[in-house]
Amino acid sequence: MGKIGLVKQNKIAVIYIDGTMVSDKSSSGGAACYSSDVVRNLIKASEDPEVKAIVLRVNSPGGTPVAAEEIIFQMQKTKKKKPIVVSMGDIATSAAYYVSSQADKIVANPDTFTGSIGVIWVFKNKTKYYDEEGINFYIAKSGDYKDVGSDWRGLSEEEKNYVQDIIDESYERFVCNVAYGRNLSVDDIKAIADGRVITGSKAKKVGLVDEIGGLYDAVYLAKELAKVDGKITVLFMNEPD
Repeated sequence: MGKIGLVKQNKIAVIYIDGTMVSDKSSSGGAACYSSDVVRNLIKASEDPEVKAIVLRVNSPGGTPVAAEEIIFQMQKTKKKKPIVVSMGDIATSAAYYVSSQADKIVANPDTFTGSIGVIWVFKNKTKYYDEEGINFYIAKSGDYKDVGSDWRGLSEEEKNYVQDIIDESYERFVCNVAYGRNLSVDDIKAIADGRVITGSKAKKVGLVDEIGGLYDAVYLAKELAKVDGKITVLFMNEPD
């Protein structure tokens, strides 16, 4: 009797981006989505010959620019082999939209919260509290900017300009990459890139998403993009608990 081989399947891999994105587990003690985990699963799916396309299920308020960029770098490599479709859940805003914008297609629910294109950096000034509590500081530092952002003092006007320049640089990169990913002009993106959150329905009207639907609508769209005929198997690679 001849040896019976395993029947090959056509799989659509589903990879979750769930929670606030940080680069790895050392970056946060709480519940988060680690870009290192997402990248690892993207590589695994791209190297599996049975996986024909990938769906990123995004349910995240955003996260750090580094975490988003690490995921995007791998998405760009994976897209050369297999299509990637994003399925938005309850929320896909800020850096989570940044990641989503780099997919081949985006599917959102009508009431998904998305958008919030922008960058924020918060500084606390607790000098009044420290004065009232009688807490004093002696600061030994190697440069004028070494303690920028410390809560024992406010920012000088020069420092405010310095941090605003950093925010502006990050914002321009964010906007330009979203415009490229969505095949829109930078002016089109800047018209809505003021930090506002919009619904999935509104996002479709302004070109931030492609289709209205749920996870399995995204799965079947991925199947179409991969030109798969017949039955598919959905492979959930890192489904949240």
